[in-house]
Amino acid sequence: MNMRQLRYFVQIVDSGSLAKASRQLFIAQPALSQHVAKLEEEVGTPLLQRSSRGVVPTENGAAVYQHAKFLLRQLQETVAVAQQVPSGLGGRVTLGLPPNTVRRLGQALLERMEEKFPAIRLNIVEAANRQLGYMTQVGQLDLAVLFSPHAASDLQVQPLFDEELFVILPADSALVPADRHSLTLREIARLPLVLQSLHHPAHRRRIELEFDRAGLPLKPLAEIDSLHLLMGAVERRGAATIQPHAAVHAFGDPAGRWRWLRIADVRVVRRNYLYALSADKLPTAGDAVRAELQALVRRSVETASWEGIALPAEADCEDTEDGRELALSE
Repeated sequence: MNMRQLRYFVQIVDSGSLAKASRQLFIAQPALSQHVAKLEEEVGTPLLQRSSRGVVPTENGAAVYQHAKFLLRQLQETVAVAQQVPSGLGGRVTLGLPPNTVRRLGQALLERMEEKFPAIRLNIVEAANRQLGYMTQVGQLDLAVLFSPHAASDLQVQPLFDEELFVILPADSALVPADRHSLTLREIARLPLVLQSLHHPAHRRRIELEFDRAGLPLKPLAEIDSLHLLMGAVERRGAATIQPHAAVHAFGDPAGRWRWLRIADVRVVRRNYLYALSADKLPTAGDAVRAELQALVRRSVETASWEGIALPAEADCEDTEDGRELALSE
């Protein structure tokens, strides 16, 4: 078994077919099949289940896939360490962030890392919570911010920050009088809403729960999972949505473009969790990225530059019987 075989195997699983993988790897499909056959012969068990629709890993293949991903990342890290300047902390770190968090922290984190750790190559992956969860489980990410405390049992996890959900609508909207700063659920139910679908369970289901508790219908005029497209639809249709404050930065500077109002009769809070590879697998550079990300969050809270967020220790929201304040997670 060698690293080339493992690299080929990982690409096949990621691609879902030998044909797609051969194009990605620039290798003939028969030769790629031979590498897989040799790998399966060496481990003594089938690693791929083949069908007319492509290939998927067997149970043993899935285990090999996760370990192979880790080994390949370690190899990249080893090469990066060998190439870095002797006195500097370096290497490659991959961080997964959901779209809202990218809008508020992504650029600032990149600039901070470039200034303090120029030899660290930080790759920020923006994706929805479910996709980030999958990537975290299969070892494609060193660090990730997710909305559930149970996304990956074998990783380090800690609360990072809480963010309140707001009603957001265009600044020039006539849907809500200009002197209003909050709305009740009953008032929100009468608005034309554009919401994310149930593919975002930590977000949408909690909203539905609050409407159900209040005995109110929730009938959005559209469901859009892309944050950029969702906010564009809200603006184009003159509608409203329910999102964290960070959503107003979907198109850059929000000044004069958006209004955001609190929900008057229930405070809905979404908790963000920071995941990291286990201590024996997280590269030293990953520790540096984690520390800088945590420092940025603390600074955002201390300076009140990010409305509606708090450190978990300062706003330890738990579900209560009367539903007045609810932590949001999957």
